[in-house]
Amino acid sequence: MNILILLLSITASVYASEKCDGIVPRNNLWIGENHRESNITRDQFDEILDKASKVYSPLFEDIGRKLVVRRYWADGTVNAFASQTGKFSYIHMYGGFARHKDTTLDGFLLVTCHEFGHHLGGAPKSGEGNWVTNEGQSDYFAAAKCFKLLVENDDNEKIVSNMKIPKIVKDKCSSVYSSVNDIAICERSSMAGLSLARVFSSLNFGRNVRFERPSRRKVWWTSHAHPAAQCRLDTYFQASLCNKDYKSNFDDQDANINACTRSEGYHIGMRPRCWYKP
Repeated sequence: MNILILLLSITASVYASEKCDGIVPRNNLWIGENHRESNITRDQFDEILDKASKVYSPLFEDIGRKLVVRRYWADGTVNAFASQTGKFSYIHMYGGFARHKDTTLDGFLLVTCHEFGHHLGGAPKSGEGNWVTNEGQSDYFAAAKCFKLLVENDDNEKIVSNMKIPKIVKDKCSSVYSSVNDIAICERSSMAGLSLARVFSSLNFGRNVRFERPSRRKVWWTSHAHPAAQCRLDTYFQASLCNKDYKSNFDDQDANINACTRSEGYHIGMRPRCWYKP
C-alpha cells in the first residue's frame, strides 16, 4: 500500500510540473453562462478556438507534438492555462474569461495566443522542465507573432474602422508600418492588449491602464511571474510595434533571435524592462 501511495504521489508531482500557471493568478471570480455583460457568445468562443487550432496544429506537428484545445464554456473560471503530457500539448480555455465584461473578441484571441506562447514562445523560459515560456514572453509572443499570423487575411482596415483607437496607437503604428493592412493589424493587436490589461487590472483592483503611461519599473533580472497589468499592456503594445517577420518564431535558447532588440538598433517594439532584463 505504501508503494502504491508513493507511485501516485510521484505521478501527481510529475503532472503538476508539466502544467504552467494560468494567464492570471488563481482567483475566486466566477462568471457563469447567464452573465449579461458578455461580449462573446458560445459560437464565437468556438470560432476563435477553431481558427487558432487550424493555423497552429500543423506548427505543433512540425515539432513532433499534438495540439489539444480543451474547451470549458460552461465553466465560469476566469483564467486559461497550458499543460503538456508526453507528446500532447494542451491549452485549457474557460468560458468565464470569455464572458468577462472587458474581454473583447480580439482580447480572447490574444488569450489563446498567450497559451500557445507557453508552448511555442521561445526564451525566456520559466524553468519548469524547460518547456514553459514565461508569462511576459508568452504575452510578447502573443502580440508579436501569433495574433498577427491569425488575423493576416482578415479585412483589418474595416475592423479597426469600427474601433475607437487612441491617437498614440495610431501614431506609433503608422510610424513603424507602411501598408494599410499592417498598420491596422498593429492597431487591432494593441487594442486586444488593452482589453486583456483591463481584465488583469480589474482582477487585482489595480489602477486604470493606459498606453500613454507605461510602467516605470525596471527589473534587475528577468521576472517569470505575472507582470502587473500596466506592464502587460506595455508588452502587448511593444510587441504589436515590433516589425520583425511574424512568421519567424522566437528561439528556445537565444531571446534575441527574431525579436526587436536594442543591439540591432531598435528603439521601439522591444520587451519592456518592467519584466525583462536584456
